[in-house]
Amino acid sequence: MTLVRTFATAGRVLTQIRHDPRTVGLLLIVPSLLIGLVAWIFTDTDVFATIGPAMIALFPFIVMFLVTSIATLRERRSGTLERLFSMPMGKGDFILGYALAFGLLAVFQTAIAVSFAVWVCGLEIEGSIWLLFAVAVADALLGTALGLLASAFARTEFQVVQFMPVLVFPQILLGGIFLPTDQLPEGLEAISEWLPLTFAIDALTAVADGSEDAEWILSKILVIAAWIVGSIVVGSITLRRRTP
Repeated sequence: MTLVRTFATAGRVLTQIRHDPRTVGLLLIVPSLLIGLVAWIFTDTDVFATIGPAMIALFPFIVMFLVTSIATLRERRSGTLERLFSMPMGKGDFILGYALAFGLLAVFQTAIAVSFAVWVCGLEIEGSIWLLFAVAVADALLGTALGLLASAFARTEFQVVQFMPVLVFPQILLGGIFLPTDQLPEGLEAISEWLPLTFAIDALTAVADGSEDAEWILSKILVIAAWIVGSIVVGSITLRRRTP
């Protein structure tokens, strides 16, 4: 694994995406539109102030998961990955290159989503806007990493979608969006405490209402970062050259 090959892979991916306006729109615009829709639904109520931080975690996470997993899978199904591996390129170069490319897109996506939620939708933030941004970026990168992990196991785009009930939906249901995690049944609360999206939602909510200090927020980011690294490592180990 070398940085030159990793950056070359990232550059190729970004070039491909740049020529696909629909994917660019899905990545950069759709999460903000969905956040705006939620804010619009709860106009003249206090609901958005409560669930707004969770929406910043939820929509970018889902979009990054879907786009990353499907894009990576298509490389394998089309035979592109097999041709790349016939050259001096390892699995680590490929996975890290994809992670770098979509990670950069995640930063732009998050900047747009956070700015839209705060300055257009009126989400009030008691804590640091930079901490909010940092947590939101980590959350979007988590979606990217889990998408790379799912693509390593899936054989078709339909199977990628099937991974959502396994990797995504439980985190949404148990992450504290519908019910605070401390009010969940004991067994489900224990499970939720291990899910990375729970850490992101907790951290974003804490930044929004100013209930925790920066050290506590950073500890949540470190847990999310550990999940990101673990997912990328497992994805690179299990990645196959071609889908049979």
